[in-house]
Amino acid sequence: MPESMPKITVVIPAYNIETLLEKCVGSVAEQDYPKDKLEVIIVDDGSTDSTGELCDKLSSVYENVTALHKENGGSSSARNLGMAHATGDYIGFVDSDDFVDKGMYRALAEAAVKYDADMVQISRDEISEDGKRLPDVVIPPSDITELSSEEQLKKLLLHTGDASFCTKITRKSIFDGGLKFPEGELNEDFRLMLDVLPKVNKLIVLPEQYYHVFYRLGSNSRKKAEDKEYFPSVFTDIVRNADVALDIVKENYKNLIPIAERFGYYQRLDYLLHIPVSKMTSDNLFYIDVVKNIRKNILGIITNKYLTGKNKAYLCILAPAPRLVRSLHAALRGL
Repeated sequence: MPESMPKITVVIPAYNIETLLEKCVGSVAEQDYPKDKLEVIIVDDGSTDSTGELCDKLSSVYENVTALHKENGGSSSARNLGMAHATGDYIGFVDSDDFVDKGMYRALAEAAVKYDADMVQISRDEISEDGKRLPDVVIPPSDITELSSEEQLKKLLLHTGDASFCTKITRKSIFDGGLKFPEGELNEDFRLMLDVLPKVNKLIVLPEQYYHVFYRLGSNSRKKAEDKEYFPSVFTDIVRNADVALDIVKENYKNLIPIAERFGYYQRLDYLLHIPVSKMTSDNLFYIDVVKNIRKNILGIITNKYLTGKNKAYLCILAPAPRLVRSLHAALRGL
């Protein structure tokens, strides 16, 4: 391997994940990549089980692994602490319940050097708790693909791109100026990606599915079917971030405005289809604002060529009386 290959720092936030952490860290630390070129930082986010001790154990087992500990503050704050200690030329992230193929970071690094890319992305698959392969959330390209920042943003707004920083390495200098994951929010990858993309010279997307997402029910953004009143905050965060995306598009990518508007309508539809009926009340100001926005933009919804007919139909049916429609729908399904 050429000496010019970049040093990569991989940050792994960890919270009460004692049963899965060892597999995750091992898959990163044992990469087919020089140990002195691969720095692994585990950040124990104030775990209350034995995760903290396991982090220290793993740092003693692997020479390229460092363990940090902090008070509980969420995944974003753990990632930000890891970034602050990173010494690599590129930074990557792995969620502690996921794992990666042995050759993932070699493939990413080689592409970064070959294409002089600020950001390189590997493809991913998803595995359920019972070990079954789930349908691809993002379809891998058939060949290596180069995207401009605008092209990647367009894909994200059309829900055909991957916003995750876990499937990517990003040149560390891109984060200069204080760019961090927003703390206390979900949908944090998408939010930071909005700030990062304008600084990225290009994104190279590799077709190999080397990143493996372990779909674990009960995590922050995944709802258990039997918990009908649970409403993850991610559904409010995606609406807020859609408005941020629209503002950025209006300022920097004006030809994407109809697509960004479609994104906002779609995210509000997602919100209305997931919020429990019991929370659709007049004192829920965020819910009321979502409904007002849809009603105000009905003409724009009907004429937006990027929304499907089904999306438009749902929005038009929900707009006049969303609580009634959702209640009738639940009754028909026997819920």
